This record gives sequence, C-alpha cells and structure tokens, in this order.
Amino acid sequence: MSTVRIMPAGDAALVAQFDSRIDPVVNDQVHTLAEKVQQAEIPGIRGMIPAFCSLVIQYDPHVIRYDAMRRTIEDLAEQVSLKGTAAKRILEIPCCYGSHFGPDLHDMEVFTGLTRDEIIARHSGVDYRVYMLGFLPGFVYLGGLDRKLEMPRLKTPRVKIPGGAVGIGGSQTGVYPLDSPGGWRLIGATPVDFYDPCRQEPVLCKAGDYIRFVPITSCEYYDIRQMILRGTYTVKVHEPVRL
Repeated sequence: MSTVRIMPAGDAALVAQFDSRIDPVVNDQVHTLAEKVQQAEIPGIRGMIPAFCSLVIQYDPHVIRYDAMRRTIEDLAEQVSLKGTAAKRILEIPCCYGSHFGPDLHDMEVFTGLTRDEIIARHSGVDYRVYMLGFLPGFVYLGGLDRKLEMPRLKTPRVKIPGGAVGIGGSQTGVYPLDSPGGWRLIGATPVDFYDPCRQEPVLCKAGDYIRFVPITSCEYYDIRQMILRGTYTVKVHEPVRL
C-alpha cells in the first residue's frame, strides 16, 4: 500500500493523505478506507469527505480525542490493499451533444482534428470515475477523459452556464449542476438534475461512483426533461460490482 499520512484538519477533523496524484488506484484506496471507517462504526464520527487522494474524517472531540482517532485510522489504513477494492456503481446519464447545448463542439473539432461524431463517440465511450464533488453542490470532477479530447479552458470564462451543461476543462470532464459562471468548454447538456434540493438525496451521485454518458437527440432531451418534471424518469443505475 502507498504511504498514508494522518494529519489534523482543525480541531474536529483529520485527513488521511495518500500519494498526491490523480490516479484510479490511489482513489480506490481513499474509498476503500472510507468503507472500512464506516464499517468500523467508530463512536464520534460525524462525516467523511473523500477527494482525489485524501479522505477528511470529521469527528466529535468530546466523544473521541485526536490521538485515539489517529491510531484507529492508522490501523484501518494498514488493511487497505495496493490494488483497492472499491465497488463500481455506474449511472447512465443521457447527453445531447452539439447544437445550442454544446457551443464549443465546433472549436473542439478544429483543435483536436476529430470529427463531431468521433468526439461524441470518444466522450460517450468511457465510464468516468467521480473523483470528487465540489465548486457547486453536485458538481462532479470526472476522470478518464480520452487524451485526444483534452481542451484548454476558455481564456475568458462565461458569466452564465446553464445547469446540466456538460463540459471539458483540461484533462477532466464534468456537469454543471446549476446555472453558474465557468470556463470549461461546453460540448452538450443532460436533462438530468445533478442537484435538486427537493429530492430525498439532493445530490445525484457521490465520489467513487462512475458516470456513463449516453448520446440522445434534442427531441429525446426535451422528452426526458418533461418526464423529470413529472417525476416519471429514473436514472438507470448499474448496481455496485467489485473492480
């Protein structure tokens, strides 16, 4: 297993830091440790925040002190294998590429030398790992992008990107869950809400999940959107399997 450093993060949390790189094996280790912490049912644990290569563990210092928490996490980290054993849960997300949904798709054709159909095939042909969530509620940072699709961010960010927009920024792809400013290249949009405060689970997915984009037409986009508003659409989920 890679070396894990345990450090305090304020007076009510600690961070388990794995090798500092964006790597699926390292990220597997993060989520495997999170599973082991959850299974251990340690008194005083308030929550966990997994990221690319670290896990923040929040706890109640009135219930368990830092030294005791550190020793417990170190013991659990010793049980995390090099390969990782995190489960793979895949969500199928419909995406309408191009037209007004993807205003930067043409620029991608020029920049990459690929045709529109080749870009769509490459982008939708990968199961993307949700490395972490941040920036906005439900904003997913997805890893696994085809290197030929990597695009520099816009020199001048857009003032407003519509919720549901699917973009590429550098070596990552992601979905804007809400209307917001942003500098990623927009190639399409999904009718699915990645964040809905009215849902029982407001955020659609969690770190460690996988996203599979499924190309749809603009007509299918609006049909699905209507079903979502009526509450009759369900995202297809492939239940967790071991990697």
